[in-house]
Amino acid sequence: MADLRCDIAGVKSPNPFWLASAPPTDKDYNVVRAFKAGWGGVVWKTLGEDPPIVNVSSRYGAVSYNGQQIMGFNNIELITDRPLDINLREIKQVKRDWPDRAMVVSLMVPCEEENWAKILKRVEETDADAVELNFGCPHGMSERGMGAAVGQVPEYIEMVTRWCKAHTRMPVFVKLTPNVTNILGPAHAAHAGGGDAVSLINTINSITNVDLDAMAPMPTVNGKGAHGGYCGPAVKPIALHMVAEIARDTELPGLPISGIGGISTWRDAAEFIALGCGSVQVCTAAMHYGFKIVDDLIDGLGNWMDSKGYATLEAFRGAAVPNVVNWQDLDMNYEIIADIDQELCIKCGLCHISCEDTSHQAIAAIRVDGARRYEVIAEECVGCNLCLHACPVEGCITMKQIDNGKPYMNWTQDPRNPLRVDAAE
Repeated sequence: MADLRCDIAGVKSPNPFWLASAPPTDKDYNVVRAFKAGWGGVVWKTLGEDPPIVNVSSRYGAVSYNGQQIMGFNNIELITDRPLDINLREIKQVKRDWPDRAMVVSLMVPCEEENWAKILKRVEETDADAVELNFGCPHGMSERGMGAAVGQVPEYIEMVTRWCKAHTRMPVFVKLTPNVTNILGPAHAAHAGGGDAVSLINTINSITNVDLDAMAPMPTVNGKGAHGGYCGPAVKPIALHMVAEIARDTELPGLPISGIGGISTWRDAAEFIALGCGSVQVCTAAMHYGFKIVDDLIDGLGNWMDSKGYATLEAFRGAAVPNVVNWQDLDMNYEIIADIDQELCIKCGLCHISCEDTSHQAIAAIRVDGARRYEVIAEECVGCNLCLHACPVEGCITMKQIDNGKPYMNWTQDPRNPLRVDAAE
């Protein structure tokens, strides 16, 4: 059986599935239920100083699409509104009762060194395994000079990370905001400040929808709305991209990454790990389906690893990173065309419609003995694979490689590129 034990920046857990800092990790009741269900670790919901945090209602918005509830999830909730003393006491007790589980504590305080030093000292007394610096929250706290207001300024990230490393023996995870033009700036700053790992992505600035009766963003609070943080399955592609950019950066070799963003299935988790993540954090899926989804995550990942011959997470962690390249490094001579399995085809015509109206007019609609039939026009097909994605029948349309006898050639070598290296010769 595959060994799912996880070790990231010195933080160990029986599996890589952690609950992210959010409502599911706001109190001991939830966290104990999660550990009993089998979660490998938690990041306790963000703690701050004792001046009260006051939340509003309602707090959540969602985007549903094509029958899938909560494809995207939006929240305007702030950090914990529970007293710091109570949170710290509960963290200490839960860690004592569950010593094999990862206990990471998320923190956010005003951007002054004494504030960080004070709260770090108190967290150390709980015997937590690590802290996570919340530099990502895009709403509410950012307006107070915290959260994303820090995470969008690399100089602040480096400064605060350096303070925290100076004031604690615990590993420091730095949680990065995706609300930047290039994730590498914040990642380099976290590394320069001595951060032991990065966590990403935090939520994305969003307004998910508008109530056209109230004429206000949703969720609405007495007829008004505000931008919030977007998460859930819809953000996974953005998260994978940002994780990959850090994992393949030669100036950040081996920087541990805790992956976050739309992880709902074992396959999602495997993709994040293949792009270099040491652990994965889940929030929206747990809020949608409950803590028992961890059974499917553990069984699915373990079974897949067994089928591939991966004995440990390290056996495939980062395996996809070397295959993430810049566009100009792709093979210009690689050629594929679509192929339609006529036995599987249900004659819906979606492949033809999408190709005819918006692509390369490479699928013919014909009649054979009075019946509809769709065939690929090989000489017109450019291998864009739009038809494959439009087809509702899995495996009906596949892309077949054409052996054109041409060697690998990227865009920097292509004679059609006026800026190629040897263009002047």
